[in-house]
Amino acid sequence: MLHRKSLTLLLASTLLAGLAGTARAEVHVVASIKPVHSLVAAVMEGVGEPGLIIEGAGSPHTYALKPSQAQMLEQADLIFWVGHELEAFLEKPLETIGAKAKTVELLDAPGLVKLGFREGGAFEPHHHGGEAGEQEGEAGHDHDAHETHESGHDHPEAEHDHEAGHDHDHAHGAFDAHVWLDPVNAKAMVGEIETALVEADPDNGARYHANAEAVRARLDALNQEVAQQIEPVRGKGFVVFHDGYQYFEHRFDIPASGSITVSPEVLPGAERIAEIRTRVKELGAACVFAEPQFEPKLVATVLEGTQARSGVLDPLGAGLEPGPGLYFELIRAMSTSLTTCLSQDG
Repeated sequence: MLHRKSLTLLLASTLLAGLAGTARAEVHVVASIKPVHSLVAAVMEGVGEPGLIIEGAGSPHTYALKPSQAQMLEQADLIFWVGHELEAFLEKPLETIGAKAKTVELLDAPGLVKLGFREGGAFEPHHHGGEAGEQEGEAGHDHDAHETHESGHDHPEAEHDHEAGHDHDHAHGAFDAHVWLDPVNAKAMVGEIETALVEADPDNGARYHANAEAVRARLDALNQEVAQQIEPVRGKGFVVFHDGYQYFEHRFDIPASGSITVSPEVLPGAERIAEIRTRVKELGAACVFAEPQFEPKLVATVLEGTQARSGVLDPLGAGLEPGPGLYFELIRAMSTSLTTCLSQDG
């Protein structure tokens, strides 16, 4: 009897070991920024964990690759990033030390909504007859309020002499690369992530498919949740640190009045600060938002002499722990920060 029981336990442990072996990812996966890493981790949940390049409060606009991260790229089989427009610092490393890996540029994901750069930090109305942006696989939005805020054109070189030489990510293409801040775009990104993982690791394809379906359902719920939360503060003016939020603004119909700087790499001069302060006063903007990655004193300077309050928007999840839940925490935190500041009296 004891022998039979021992044999049963041995068979069970062997079966579990076999299942565990099947569950392990057959590929080494790396993601560039926290929001992308979160979506990849969610699709890989129960199979493996992707590596992360930009940790902590690092920004893709100013990041320098570390030796340990270079080694991660060298060992990778599959690398996910937004693309040249955002993580320009990865361009050469991907062509050299990460050359053996398959690179997935999520800016090219089918169904992704793409919006063109806006033409200056104050988002002045302009009329070029162009579309608001390029949308692949999705019908256009009907938010009329955005027609004067979005354009498929690059920033004119002469715009704001004190901010000449816009950042390099703007120079690579015609689209704003902060695409993940729209949960509908996150769904498109999940589809691309799912496809790449299944192709690279077909043995775990069923798990990837099931995880991706679950993530898409959560993103639909998140979209509805945030839309309801934002509803009471729509129409209230606010200013952001840099123009990186238009996908969130567009999705939830809550346009910013302007930004302190078009490029997070080029600090604004005194003339630009005075211009934004005047703009805040003229518009009666309720809030000016800083970012964890950049200099908060600039926001304090802009606020001088105005009635606006300050808040923080974190588009990259600087203060959040990496993992499958980070993306959802990030979007909820942005929504909460906006509604908390904009709903205050005074």
